[in-house]
Amino acid sequence: MAAPAGLDRIEHVVVIYAENRSFDHLYGLFPGANGIANATPEQATQVDHDGTPLPELPPAWKDGRPDPAFPHRMPNRPFRLDAPPLNLPLSQQLRDATHAFYQNREQIDGGRNDRFAAMSDAGGLVMGHYDGSKMAMWRWALDYTLADSFFMAAHGGSFISHQWLICACTPRDEAAPESRRAQLDDRGWLKRRPGSPASARDGRPLLFDGAFSPDGYAVNSAQPPYQPSGMLPAKGGDPRLAVDAQGRSGGALPPQTQKTIGDTLSARGISWAWYAGGWNLALADGMQPPEMKRTIIYSNAVGTVSFQPHHQPFNFYARFAPGTADRARHLKDYTDLVAGIERGELPAVAFYKPQGSLNQHPGYTDVLSGDAHIAELVARIKASPLWAKSAIIVTYDENGGFWDHAPPPKGDRWGPGTRIPAIIVSPFAKKGHVDHSVYDTTSILKFLTLRFGLEPLPGVRPDVGDLTAAFDLGR
Repeated sequence: MAAPAGLDRIEHVVVIYAENRSFDHLYGLFPGANGIANATPEQATQVDHDGTPLPELPPAWKDGRPDPAFPHRMPNRPFRLDAPPLNLPLSQQLRDATHAFYQNREQIDGGRNDRFAAMSDAGGLVMGHYDGSKMAMWRWALDYTLADSFFMAAHGGSFISHQWLICACTPRDEAAPESRRAQLDDRGWLKRRPGSPASARDGRPLLFDGAFSPDGYAVNSAQPPYQPSGMLPAKGGDPRLAVDAQGRSGGALPPQTQKTIGDTLSARGISWAWYAGGWNLALADGMQPPEMKRTIIYSNAVGTVSFQPHHQPFNFYARFAPGTADRARHLKDYTDLVAGIERGELPAVAFYKPQGSLNQHPGYTDVLSGDAHIAELVARIKASPLWAKSAIIVTYDENGGFWDHAPPPKGDRWGPGTRIPAIIVSPFAKKGHVDHSVYDTTSILKFLTLRFGLEPLPGVRPDVGDLTAAFDLGR
């Protein structure tokens, strides 16, 4: 497909990848968007495990019991988190909720979106949303383009969503033990464990879930084979690895070899980098001897950087193994990104992953902290010489388990999953525009492929847009 005239005026593409919020959860009240007011009664009404409408929302579960902070007998419909009776501001951290592959498939329920509350360990809380107009990124969306039909490319959680951002693929470990593989019924839903509540009103579901599909694909959180990783280095082994001298991973994925967007960019000589908040600190933390306490990786302690290794997709690939030139060239720290912006020098493609305290993930941060951080970074780029030739794409990896009413487009076994926010900020972006084109995360890959004349990645879906409808390239 030929690139639209004027697309070559965009010399820098910056992709900012936040965490775990659905479109309706943050932007469901955005003017002109397909928001909560457009939800049909069927989409807004949650059903029990037997398919019958629930008389009220289930409790928000906490340690297997109803959370006393969540009002009892909430009506079975979406509700405002930042209004009575909860009055939870955007600055207050929410608890984490189930956001996993097979649960997301069942929550979507063929496009009905009516099993979100039943298939969550957070119960009715997942039906909550905000008035997002207080967010700084809301104001950027008002000025530029908000995509209101942008879906996460894969069902489930952060790990698989990051993989689909860079390769439109799902990693695999053919040797994954049976104990870590999900068990499915004839509908492709998770089998229930003995004692799983028959009704969502009586407790969260108990499931035969796992990190892997029955045929060995890594569909839920897995760990990289290289530090920084959630797996410790072997005692006396190479501290850069999450495997021992015999190659036993202890839970980390084996090095992956699928083709990524990094491969296709490098093949054309296009400069690119993945920037991560806390990368340098986490790398040093991960390479400590296994008997030392880690203070960065997965830590939420005051005064530390919270770093999630499964959010670093290129660190799963053999091409970017420790000691390789590609690793040194392409995997960078947030400080490198800021320094590049200040110099007016960035690679043609820059991916940025904020550190845990700034990525908006429920369970370890709030919305406003990350919103302010991302908006400040966008403003920093706009104030730099890079702005006149840049396009910034701000989106989320996945929905965090929160409800959204829009049915995902027809796809394949992997997705698309639930709708998520996406904002395009650029001097070439349409101003004050809501883009209703159907996109998913692989649309970013389609856009990069089109702009830089790359070899297409095989997993990119042909029936989603390439983001060019968000731009007015004739100006």
